[in-house]
Amino acid sequence: MQHINHFINGEFVSAVDGKSFEKRSPVDRRLIAQVSEGGKVDVDRAVHAARAALNGEWGAFTMEQRVEILYGVADEITRRFDDFVEAEMADTGQPKSIMTHAFIPRGAANFKIFADVIKNVPNESFQTTTPDGLGALNYAIRVPKGVVGVVSPWNAPFLLMTWKVGPALACGNTVVVKPSEETPLTTALLGEVMNKVGVPKGVFNVVHGFGPDSAGEYLTHHPKVDAITFTGETTTGAAIMKAASEGMRDVSFELGGKNAGIVFADSDFDKAVDGIYKSSFLNSGQVCLGTERVYVERPIFDKFVEALKKKVEKVRHGRPDDENCNFGPMISHEHQAKVLSYYAKAVEEGATVVTGGGVPSMPEELKEGAWVEPTIWTGLAEDATVMKEEIFGPCCHIAPFDDEQQVINWANDTEYGLSTTVWTRDLSRAHRVAAKINVGITWINSWFLRDLRTAFGGSKQSGIGREGGVHSLEFYTETRNVCVKL
Repeated sequence: MQHINHFINGEFVSAVDGKSFEKRSPVDRRLIAQVSEGGKVDVDRAVHAARAALNGEWGAFTMEQRVEILYGVADEITRRFDDFVEAEMADTGQPKSIMTHAFIPRGAANFKIFADVIKNVPNESFQTTTPDGLGALNYAIRVPKGVVGVVSPWNAPFLLMTWKVGPALACGNTVVVKPSEETPLTTALLGEVMNKVGVPKGVFNVVHGFGPDSAGEYLTHHPKVDAITFTGETTTGAAIMKAASEGMRDVSFELGGKNAGIVFADSDFDKAVDGIYKSSFLNSGQVCLGTERVYVERPIFDKFVEALKKKVEKVRHGRPDDENCNFGPMISHEHQAKVLSYYAKAVEEGATVVTGGGVPSMPEELKEGAWVEPTIWTGLAEDATVMKEEIFGPCCHIAPFDDEQQVINWANDTEYGLSTTVWTRDLSRAHRVAAKINVGITWINSWFLRDLRTAFGGSKQSGIGREGGVHSLEFYTETRNVCVKL
């Protein structure tokens, strides 16, 4: 059992008041770590350390120096790759293959990608005519926004935390990170990396804890935090937005989703089945971009349901380092109960359970884990609860559709607008449908394929703002104009 402390001003320190909480494995409920819980004083210390670094050594770094040190961070993460994989598996219980092929490599890449962006992005300039005929020159400069509060989620904790920390540091900001209380390990481990490569003290700070009446609330209300970035559920985002309104501080949110997957009859059938399987069940369905509503054109509907059922019924639950297993638990027993309540609600409202719907039978040593079965439903109306509310579990409802406009209307009939995935061989239809679905990103014949230079974010209640490439610079920097009279 470890003790995980805050990382403030380059040092690992316990909470001032000595408070801590337990972190237990979602796999078997064993105690993994005792984690310091941040109070107002801890958060204040972290924010003041970040402010001092901003006004001190880090603020004096050139862009070239920041780029070099962020490359060093990425290289050190890669050198300690196995440590990060082990920590993330312990936190989330998800299979090693997900960590090694996606989540940890992307975490390292986030530092290099945004170091390259800040190194290569141009600024605008204009020559201006003036009445005296001599003219003026206007040009833009980018300056750091300041101290950025980063509130990161538990579902892909390292990837999504570095997705924010990488560009924030590349732009010259300092950060105070409040990771999810469910997943403290990799964020703490990153503090060791920062010290190893020589990131100045106070640039990267971590305070652990919960939301209300804990580190999350104290961080988002702190008047010396200049901007707040958050990934998580919409209700929490609304609370953070209210806090950020004090002082008119900037926010960037990636929130919930109730994403649709659309499969046309002319699609590559096997690839579509595989794509919908991944989008609905990867990471045990705990993905903001995941597909919970699947619409399949009627001529292939029955065949598709059967094919997806067969694929789902081959999953093997187990420990993350067991190469014979490919399906992990929910992040916690609290979340397990939430997902199971939706499973019950679906049946109550008339769903046909194609497969799953409960808790899998597990060996004795794993029975205390937060396990649920991957589940497929059919037969629900579009206004059913599980068609409207985000479940964030390994489940999807499949419905037939008959024409293009009908399925576009269904896909858009949600308060969310994060992502969708469309499967068709008709290129004209693909472009046409993509343009009409009100989401931040539409994948055609793919899912979770990301070029980190492109804009990423949600619409409606799925978020505010865009990140990725130069779009991240718009949030993590302030653009100033300099006007020179010639």
